[in-house]
Amino acid sequence: MEFKDYYKALGLASTASEDEVRKAYRKLARKYHPDVSKEADAETKMRDINEANDVLRDKEKRAAYDALAARVARGEGMGGRAGGPGGPGAGGDFQPPPGWDEGFEFHRGPHQGPADHADFSEFFSSMFGASERRGAERRNHRAKGEDHHAAIEISLEDAINGAEREITLRALDTDAQGQPAFVNRTLSVKIPAGVHPGQFIRLTGHGMPGQGGEPAGDLYLEVRIAPHKLYRIEERDLYMTLPVTPTEAALGAQVKVPTPGGGVVEVTVPRNARSGLKLRLKERGLPGKPRGNLYLLLEIALPPADTDAARQAYEQLAKAAPFDPRRHLGISGD
Repeated sequence: MEFKDYYKALGLASTASEDEVRKAYRKLARKYHPDVSKEADAETKMRDINEANDVLRDKEKRAAYDALAARVARGEGMGGRAGGPGGPGAGGDFQPPPGWDEGFEFHRGPHQGPADHADFSEFFSSMFGASERRGAERRNHRAKGEDHHAAIEISLEDAINGAEREITLRALDTDAQGQPAFVNRTLSVKIPAGVHPGQFIRLTGHGMPGQGGEPAGDLYLEVRIAPHKLYRIEERDLYMTLPVTPTEAALGAQVKVPTPGGGVVEVTVPRNARSGLKLRLKERGLPGKPRGNLYLLLEIALPPADTDAARQAYEQLAKAAPFDPRRHLGISGD
């Protein structure tokens, strides 16, 4: 099989624009059309320029052909050598490299007319005929549309109370010419109370369209909860750092704490509490079965010694209640 140089057939460089391809085709078609041409090889020439036009004016085919031509220039598909004096593939010994068309799907544009390539070359039939047949089979295939997945970030308050939000997603679709294009679409999403990170919200029928009259696929939104200034989430439980003074930690105290659902509760800090002590507020976490808890992690906050009175208070405390927090290290004092 002979490799076809479609750019040479139209007298173009490989960098030719779509407009240049169209003009070159029209010029050559007027010259070689069998109904008007006096050239002896007009029919063969017309076949070649029709074939070249079919490939070079189709974006997917042209991209695949350019990738194939680059591999041929490196000697692939030529038994380990590049083309001879007749160009790549001259001599009729061209074989396409395995998987040369992987990743390409060929569509017919509106300017190309019926997909009748009965008179095209063996090269065209081998390269693009099978791909077009596969495309036709896909168009006639009946199947539910493909499901899509996306992520949605919500606030902790929305996760606790539930909400309805509008979201805008950027999705890959096809334009009027059947070419891939990105479009923005806005959807209204109902967020159920008690949703947790990693959970999916399903929007039926908002995936890819089905084939052959089958229903569209679904859109699955993976829930992500935005970081909160007070609470940290672990599954359905919430964690909050609760600052207490040294006096509150040593003597015990009743302190007020905000809750994630709104409102304030009073909790008991036990006497001689240490930093890191965990207090549990039962069922104050995310809704669910079972409902999560709210855990308070105590953190002793030291008043700054930034005034004379504060420094004197610290000095009096050191004298009244001597304390060595490093005695467990086994180091003798002075």
